[in-house]
Amino acid sequence: MLEFITEPLWNNFLLPIIEILQNGGIINYIILLIGIYGLIIAIQKIIYLRRLNKVDATKIFDIVNVAMEKGGAIEALKEINNFKNPVSQIISEALKIGYKNKTEVEESMEQIFIVELGKMTKSLNTLKTITELAPFIGLFGTVIGIWFTFQSLGVASDTEILAQGIYIAITTTIMGLTVAIVILPLYNYIQSLIDREMDKIELATKMTTWSYAIAKVRVDSDVESALEALQNAEGIVNTRQISDPYSNIQVSFKPSMLTKSISNVILEKCNVHAEIIESKLKH
Repeated sequence: MLEFITEPLWNNFLLPIIEILQNGGIINYIILLIGIYGLIIAIQKIIYLRRLNKVDATKIFDIVNVAMEKGGAIEALKEINNFKNPVSQIISEALKIGYKNKTEVEESMEQIFIVELGKMTKSLNTLKTITELAPFIGLFGTVIGIWFTFQSLGVASDTEILAQGIYIAITTTIMGLTVAIVILPLYNYIQSLIDREMDKIELATKMTTWSYAIAKVRVDSDVESALEALQNAEGIVNTRQISDPYSNIQVSFKPSMLTKSISNVILEKCNVHAEIIESKLKH
């Protein structure tokens, strides 16, 4: 039974391929190696990108919203720490608004974006080059093969030799086109996976547009001076002293206008150490 299945497979599929490889000579083997290399790159890239695409950005946003209600930005950072993908890393930076100024947060997000984009697009140009180069190498092999065929005909003119020579020569073009036909759809699929991930990253970057934020701050001393410093700072909407076991100042601020982190404002104006205990951001 096994012989009945394998024999047609060998005769109808594998044997013609081996004959094409052998007839085309070294150029066919070069094209084959290029094609195998491109196929390995494509498979690795697809596995990597599909793993990224499995993470649902909406799920991360839902986790962040729930965590923000429970314990603010710190709690949200803890909850999404297990997600190791570009979207979660960018959201993690966005959650640090208040602890850092908006410019610092955006710069960190941009750095993450550049690094992750580099990972996603790595070797993409190689695949594109293979799809463009393989047919040309095949065509080059065909031209060389036909040239040798006509050179032989100058010695002994024979139509059978001509037909055989052209058949052998054209196998390199077949190989080049085959590689391009296999790699090109994979390249386009990889590009679509990257575009899908980029859409999620773009959505995550919009989290810097929090319209309103509340932070609870603990200062070591001189609460009155700290309150006055915050009231005069750009981006601060309202401040008040509170009685809390862990904090003594509550600050309302607009992240889009915050030029310095809250703790830096207090340190510069009053030379007093301040720590943000809790930060809640709202759209």
